[in-house]
Amino acid sequence: MPTSERRYPVLVFDWDGTLLDSAASITTSIQEAAREMGLPVPPRERASHVIGLGLEDALRSAVPELERSGYNEFVGLYRKHFLLREPTMTLFDGVPEMLSDLVARGHTLAVATGKSRQGLNRAMQATQLMEFFTATRCADETESKPHPAMLYELIDELDTPAHQLLMIGDTTHDLEMARRAKVDAVGVSYGAHPAAGLHALRPAQVVSSIAALSAWLQNNA
Repeated sequence: MPTSERRYPVLVFDWDGTLLDSAASITTSIQEAAREMGLPVPPRERASHVIGLGLEDALRSAVPELERSGYNEFVGLYRKHFLLREPTMTLFDGVPEMLSDLVARGHTLAVATGKSRQGLNRAMQATQLMEFFTATRCADETESKPHPAMLYELIDELDTPAHQLLMIGDTTHDLEMARRAKVDAVGVSYGAHPAAGLHALRPAQVVSSIAALSAWLQNNA
């Protein structure tokens, strides 16, 4: 089917917890940094809820006891723990095949992530996915999710009407960003946030695996 006939010519993916199986590592890194600084260790549910936000917003929410004066120290400790775990992080099964198929079918792919530019570039090179994506936005370049700026900027860069773009992510932050930008969305429940929270934001669909996501996109995008 030609791109012009597709419902969603542009597909925007979140990264952590959507393409890369990294949510548990992010959560643990936040907890370990808090422990090293002698701060209350956030429970797993609270630490995982902030995944997808820009780092400063995430830490403010996950560790409310963190004083502003200790922010740089906490970030350094978080990054130390995250980088130790980064080599063990892998793509969810079927991600390269799904992306390759979507590009072959004429879709333009993009990324909107809470990662830093440096972090995303490093992750894309390590996973060899850079070639699939035409445009990317990171939290240190614009407003953090759920602000709609990332999607507005991708809409402008790719010259695509909002109704022809689909956001795909594993958190309520992704779905709320899409709602604010008046963009349709699909939630994936295998990442950081549970399915109930995703369903509450009424996306077009919530799927529980890459295989289910790939099938839904083939039939509906």
